[in-house]
Amino acid sequence: MSKDNLKKATFAGGCFWCMVKPFDTLPGIASVVSGYTGGDTVNPTYQQVGSGRTGHTEAVQITYDPDIMSFAELVEIYWIQTDPTDASGQFADRGSSYRPVIFYHDEEQKEVAEASKKALQDSGRFKQDIVTTIEPANPFYPAEEYHQDFYKKNSAHYNRYSKGSGRVDFINHHW
Repeated sequence: MSKDNLKKATFAGGCFWCMVKPFDTLPGIASVVSGYTGGDTVNPTYQQVGSGRTGHTEAVQITYDPDIMSFAELVEIYWIQTDPTDASGQFADRGSSYRPVIFYHDEEQKEVAEASKKALQDSGRFKQDIVTTIEPANPFYPAEEYHQDFYKKNSAHYNRYSKGSGRVDFINHHW
């Protein structure tokens, strides 16, 4: 993996704990960082974001090598982790800090995301509209250390949460 060629992809799909594992061990992935983006507060805390007053969304920022893993492939993996028909949050997590968003870092990513969203809508997989938004990337602030790689650090809690939130059953049923 060439460090000179690395790019960023930023996705919000509900609780960031559940968005790390699906990307973390894929070929071409240099890192997956849990954090906050899209708001007005500089370097917000988990408590500030959870209050709903900062405007931030929990997200993951992926550093990847596009020669090994394309942005289009990352977007396809992203869809499978989310309920793209729910604009009010994801699974048990409700509110704007859990809304589904693909944040694009350049025009190519924007075009890929828009085409993928249209293809998913046109596929008929879901009866409802695909409401995941596609927005320009904003400053990204890494979350506190205890949130990073949560699925590794606290696997029992992570497994209970991802199942109990409804995420696992939704993914198994719809994807």
